[in-house]
Amino acid sequence: MLTKAEHTKLHILQTVAPIFNKNGYAATSMSDITKATGLTKGAIYGHFKNKESLSISAFKFNVKQMMQKISDHISVSDSPIKKLYLISDFYRNYYDFSLKLGGCPVLNIGVDANNQNSLLLENVRIIIEKIQDQVASIIERGIELGEISSEINAMQYAKRIDTLIQGAVFMTYTMNDNYYMKETMNQVDQMITNEMKA
Repeated sequence: MLTKAEHTKLHILQTVAPIFNKNGYAATSMSDITKATGLTKGAIYGHFKNKESLSISAFKFNVKQMMQKISDHISVSDSPIKKLYLISDFYRNYYDFSLKLGGCPVLNIGVDANNQNSLLLENVRIIIEKIQDQVASIIERGIELGEISSEINAMQYAKRIDTLIQGAVFMTYTMNDNYYMKETMNQVDQMITNEMKA
């Protein structure tokens, strides 16, 4: 059971995370936050040191939901090559899922924080590196098991897959058209089949 304080903190994050994600750090005011949560500024600052600390916690809250969803989606198979196909499968429907988060947290906050908030940007970079490391680990495991060609540079391909995904997310949101996501995931699947499979 959550304590009253933990419950309040969770309420703040659940309410504020999509707002920060949609509007960005600078455009989200404390009055937006108090209005949305129904709490006073003092109550907010009782749980978070300042607006920057709240925005970082909100970003991490959104990312945790996203990472959990991906993890659940790819856990249906133990095969590394199938896990790669499941990553692209997850992103085919990412647009609908991420709308609930206020958009893609990695893309939105990454673009918003660049040149504006170095601490927030650093947190985005850590998450991108974590995602790429996890994909590289799947590829390395696939090489070990003989499912993926030993000629493959795991990190190079992890970065390539992540770049294709983030580019597709940007185009899908900018053009409000899921075609970009689906078409790019088809390309990722082709790359897995034609270049990576042992």
